[in-house]
Order: sequence, then structure tokens, then C-alpha cells
Amino acid sequence: MSRARTIILGASHWHVPLCTRAIGEEHEVVGISDEDVSLVRGLAEAWSAPVEADWRSLVDLPDLGLAYVFGPHNGMAEKCLALIERGIPLVVEKPLGTSLAELTKVRKAAEAAGVPVTVPLVQRGGPTDRWLAKAGRPTYQRTSFIAGPPSRYLHNGNPWMLDPAAAGGGCLANLAPHFVDLFLHGSNESADKVDTRLSSVLHGADVEDHASLIVTTPGGREAIIEVGYAFPDSPLKRYCSFTSAGEAGFASVNSDGSATFTSVDGATESTTINVDSDPLYDAFVRRVAETLEDGFRGLPTLAQLEDAMRPIWQAYDDHGGRENGRP
Repeated sequence: MSRARTIILGASHWHVPLCTRAIGEEHEVVGISDEDVSLVRGLAEAWSAPVEADWRSLVDLPDLGLAYVFGPHNGMAEKCLALIERGIPLVVEKPLGTSLAELTKVRKAAEAAGVPVTVPLVQRGGPTDRWLAKAGRPTYQRTSFIAGPPSRYLHNGNPWMLDPAAAGGGCLANLAPHFVDLFLHGSNESADKVDTRLSSVLHGADVEDHASLIVTTPGGREAIIEVGYAFPDSPLKRYCSFTSAGEAGFASVNSDGSATFTSVDGATESTTINVDSDPLYDAFVRRVAETLEDGFRGLPTLAQLEDAMRPIWQAYDDHGGRENGRP
């Protein structure tokens, strides 16, 4: 299978280095863009690809087979719509915009045009997801995922992540989509009721650095999801822990990777898994290459991202909107 001619928009995004090797091996990169081209010179050399400050100069390149959309959230929908208009399959980072309306517009446009789109909700199918699945369809699920301080975005070329207008929100919009998706996908239900607490007390930034989300489905299944930018700047990168209770038993995963499952008959098994989410991006890119000709069959869809983002945007609205990024 020949490698798809690919463009990367918004290439200074902090997830791109996690994908660089796989993208170079699986795709033929013919152009990358970023508002600050100085941030992506290394990528241009790695992929032997030209760099443009304006993404619009890339979307009309001949014979494009794939595009990756990164960059500030408030510019994502415009990029996606331009690619869909040209019939170019694409991978787009969550949250795809700064409102549910933007995401819905892109999803409808892609469906109407028959353009395949997928989203790197990389926790789906990963080691943690597979272990929690031992418990069966989740009745009660709990996630705690606490990443490093918001100041890291000032140092990795993404200061816009601390601007509520550009990012749409803080840790809730950035981190929670992965774990809302895991719960909704595992329970095979949609979100019904949402309760939330948001705080920016620890760092005093213009976006929240801690959020607690309770999602309840129409059938009464419940997920408690805690996310934050409250972990110190450290080689450990983050704290995380997970539990899931279902008809088969109770599964748990700790921050050190220790994992335990106790079945309904009381038998317990334990192991250690890799809870670092960074390697999952490389694997996702390779799945993109494998499934491109099949319309990304089996990978997360825009409709599923929409389901995950609906309670998140509702949470912000319940706290007075996102005009100033604070609760």
C-alpha cells in the first residue's frame, strides 16, 4: 500500500512529537503549517517537507490523501471544513473547536460529503481501557488524571492553551474528553445528567486547573471524572488512577501501573500495565494508516467525539459560560 500524501496543520501542537516517527514511516508528508514556523523547523527536516505559516496554502496541494488538524482550538473547525470541502480524509485533535455547535457543524459536513474523519481519543483500546473492560459494561466508573502545571504550555510552544478564547477552556476541555469517551463507549449509552465543579485556585490562570465531572446515563450508570493541571513539573509527568464496577466484577488501575481485578465470585488477579498515554499516539497513527482506505473503520468517530464533548461544554455553560475561562 502506497503512503498517503499528507499535510499536518498546526504542527507545533505538543502531541505531534509523540507522532513524528509514525507519521514519517506511515505517510508521505508533503507540507506542514504553523503560525510560528520557527517552532516546526525540526519537523520539516525530519519529514523533508516544506513549511508554511498559512495552512490555506497547503489544502490545495495536488493528490492529497490525508490531513492532520492540530493547533489552537478556535481555528480547528475552519480547517476541517476546508478539508472536507475538498474531500480530504482527516484526523483532528479533540475538542475540535470551542463549542459543541462548531463540532456539530463539522460532523454534519463530513457526513454529508462522505469524508472520513477520526479523532485521537487514544485511551480507547489502550492498556487501561482493556483492563477496566474485565469488569464488564461499567455501572460505576471513576477516573483521576492529573497532568502537569499549565505553565508547561508556555514552554512547549502552545501558550494559546492558557487563553480561554483560543482553547475554549482548561483541563476539562483538554483532558476529560478521553475519559468521558471511555465511559460512554464502554457503557454503550449517552450522557444524560452532568454535575461539575471547576477551580483555578492552585495556579490562578485564566483557565481552570482542576475539574470534577459526574456523568450519569439515562440508565443510571455513572462516571466520576477528575482532571487537572495540578501535578508538579516532574519526570513522572502525571498522576492517574481508575476503577470500574460492572456485572463481571471490579477492576482498578493505579498510577504506578499496578492493576487488580476481582470477579463477582471473589477471585482476584493482579498485574502491572503501562499507564503512560504518550506511546498510544504512535500506535494511533499506525492504525490511521491501516484503516485509511476503509474510512478509519474501528477508530473513534466525530459522532462519538460529539457525544463526549456534549457534557463537557454543558458543564462550562452550567458555570456561566467560558467568557473569562473561570468557574
